[in-house]
Amino acid sequence: MSMTMTDAERQAFLADLHVGVMGIADGERGPLTVPVWYSYEPGGDVVVLTGETSRKMRLAAAAGRFSLCAQTESLPYRYVMVEGPIVDERPATHDDTLAMAVRYLGDEMGAAYAEGSGQGSVRLALRPERWYSVDYGKTGAG
Repeated sequence: MSMTMTDAERQAFLADLHVGVMGIADGERGPLTVPVWYSYEPGGDVVVLTGETSRKMRLAAAAGRFSLCAQTESLPYRYVMVEGPIVDERPATHDDTLAMAVRYLGDEMGAAYAEGSGQGSVRLALRPERWYSVDYGKTGAG
């Protein structure tokens, strides 16, 4: 039996709440891999917010693309990885920051986080071109 998720399964998994790991090419060095908050709606783009002067922003702008992996950390192990081009890059608004913070911290803590968050963030949208996924629960072992 294949452990690969169906299209619907992988999109639903990616839309669930996970901390993502963003991977970006870094010249002759190994890729930069960093944990990030992200948002995704099935059929849409993956959205990440980052500081406009951050290393990941500089590398993403230079590469024009990145990868993102989301995973479970308990049995049965599952992961989805997407990679593709950056199709939108723009200054993040307060509403962008609020929505992301509420997604990860809940209403009260998310609102407090967004209020205390300064200017200077960028909203990057990745258009998934390639998907990789595994669901070890399909083996019956989870």
